[in-house]
Amino acid sequence: MKHVVVAFAALALAGCAAPGGRQATPTFSGDVSFLMAHTHAIVLSDKSGQARVAVVPLYQGRVMTSTAGGRGGMSYGWINRELVASGQRKPQFNPLGGEDRFWLGPEGGQFSIYFPKGTGPKFDFKDWLVPAPIDWGGWDVVEKGQTSARFRKAFSLTNVSGTRLDIVADRTVRLLEPADVKKYFGIEVPPTVKAVAYESDNNVKNAGDKPWTRETGTVSIWILCMYNPSPATTVVIPYVEGPEEKLGPIANDTYFGKVSPSRLKAKGGVLYFKCDGKERGKIGLSPHRAKPIAGSYDAANKVLTLATYTKPEGATDYVNSMWEIQKEPFKGDVVNSYNDGPVNGGPPLGPFYEIESSSPAAFLKPGESLKHCHRTLHLQGSEADLDALAKAALGIGLAEIKAAFK
Repeated sequence: MKHVVVAFAALALAGCAAPGGRQATPTFSGDVSFLMAHTHAIVLSDKSGQARVAVVPLYQGRVMTSTAGGRGGMSYGWINRELVASGQRKPQFNPLGGEDRFWLGPEGGQFSIYFPKGTGPKFDFKDWLVPAPIDWGGWDVVEKGQTSARFRKAFSLTNVSGTRLDIVADRTVRLLEPADVKKYFGIEVPPTVKAVAYESDNNVKNAGDKPWTRETGTVSIWILCMYNPSPATTVVIPYVEGPEEKLGPIANDTYFGKVSPSRLKAKGGVLYFKCDGKERGKIGLSPHRAKPIAGSYDAANKVLTLATYTKPEGATDYVNSMWEIQKEPFKGDVVNSYNDGPVNGGPPLGPFYEIESSSPAAFLKPGESLKHCHRTLHLQGSEADLDALAKAALGIGLAEIKAAFK
């Protein structure tokens, strides 16, 4: 399964890089103050005030950043300050940043919602356009409280094959309690470790009068999480071991040209991907290889990030985003990671790195819905504490992670 240019290639061609104005180690209060100067941000907080999440209704209810250290704590989300400050809409895509944003797939193919009806067999960048409801403009705030906020948007899209998709999207961002962390991540966080945990609970409904089928095309929920890299950041993705003839390749690593072996390693059922923001590349795992957990470790700042997501048992149909008329439009990836870096000899887009997850293809009858949850847990503390948590959640310790690219 080979993929060609996807969203970030389009980003590069659009010239959307905006590294300027970002402090080396951003604080949560600094980022929230910046956001509030240009838009409205909803800040969710636990009782202690230490775990905080900033959500922006104007940016489709996306989580822009979070912290485990209160107002002055480290800010984990990457924010495109130059673009946010400009207030100007770019014609094809507005990469505002944010560590949990709502998108829809597929990006390419005969069922793409990013190209006009009738596109193909060639897909040109000049025709590529991120649908406005997931790129620009606010979603309605349905509910808001101290620890959660809910957003909704009704809209219609037409795919390359001419199928009209009437959609109601619903999204709730909520902080997670310690019991939730134990349930979804399988760990108990000791009091010596700072933690912020939250989920985005995403739902799409077929609001039309016709079913979404394999023949007409459908969508998937696609959650993309953009974080600040460091020279010592490694993404860790456990995978299902087994022969390629049965399960397929361990990973698709050819999104932007094959990833160098010096940056991607597979060992003992774990993928290690160097994410320092210095060399552009992307990887993805199929439903046969993916497990519903991924993570990263920033050894420079001693931050362990964990992500879990909805992966229904037995689901194998995931939308394919290749920019071509596809033979297998439902053979896509479940979990992805992207590392930013210089583009075509120019500057990086951020820099940032990403962990992404997708729902299965939404084959829905009128009135039916599909749900996809993506959960994020940031942990900051001593390496002894984080080592134990990494072993419990990912099955490997910090020594293995740090040694992967020495």
